[in-house]
Amino acid sequence: MEPNVRYWIAGRQSFIQRVLQWTELLDPTNLVVSIEKIEKSRQLLLTNEDASVHDLEDQRIQEAWKRSLSTVHPDNSKLIPGPFRPAALLPFTAPMVFLSLVSVKSLKSMILPQFSFCTYSTAFNIINGNASYLFPRLLEMKFALKNILIRKSLPAIILAQVSAVNVVASRSFEPMRGIEVMDKEGNVIGYSRRAGTKAVKDTATSRVVLFGTSALIPEVFSYFYKRTQLFLRYPWSLWTLKLSCTVLVMGLMVPVSFSIFPQIGRIQCSKLEKEIQSATEESELFYNRGV
Repeated sequence: MEPNVRYWIAGRQSFIQRVLQWTELLDPTNLVVSIEKIEKSRQLLLTNEDASVHDLEDQRIQEAWKRSLSTVHPDNSKLIPGPFRPAALLPFTAPMVFLSLVSVKSLKSMILPQFSFCTYSTAFNIINGNASYLFPRLLEMKFALKNILIRKSLPAIILAQVSAVNVVASRSFEPMRGIEVMDKEGNVIGYSRRAGTKAVKDTATSRVVLFGTSALIPEVFSYFYKRTQLFLRYPWSLWTLKLSCTVLVMGLMVPVSFSIFPQIGRIQCSKLEKEIQSATEESELFYNRGV
């Protein structure tokens, strides 16, 4: 069985445990770890299949799991390119989110950050088992919104929508064709459309939480900061505040959003198609939700 799949199936972690786990996996050093070290870690895990995933006493095993989970795709066992590993999501998307929140006057300045965000998200989702869908941010320019609350929250709403549409549109084939479901030993039982629907829904929800929150909170802080004497004296400080707030919130939300749902999801066999139920006696099956 693929070691990463074995880890997530045997783990049965709580939400807090998943947050702490992702905090380690999102370590920026995982972006530059050498292929040689990754291969050695994988070999250690493959030759020690009886090693407990909870055995943190052995430093070698602990480090091997960290490198494997953060750099290798659980579906095909292929190495994830550095710029598109989970740890790269924050440093690459935080500047794009920040630029999406900056007030602009031209259509070009408005579309460019969204285009960059969607382009990177497309590559990130494809490499991690998803693809993307482009949804331009044009509503704010088309409609003169007078309500200050709606106007300020609109960038966050659109960014959250873009993130969800990326996942739903790109993975729309999964509910139609189905995705692999497997037993606790990693044996593939069949392809389930219902499991595919659940995987897409859960991943889209986590994206909305990540980018919606990361865009909304800086806007709220900026709204109140503009009414302070400090802003009146130093108007340029708004950029510093918004950038710092965006990076901080995204830094907290990335591990949280990745942890809302387990990467290897569980689903009751009774909720799957009849052909799946007749092919196994297991009461619970597993599938790769993706990142």
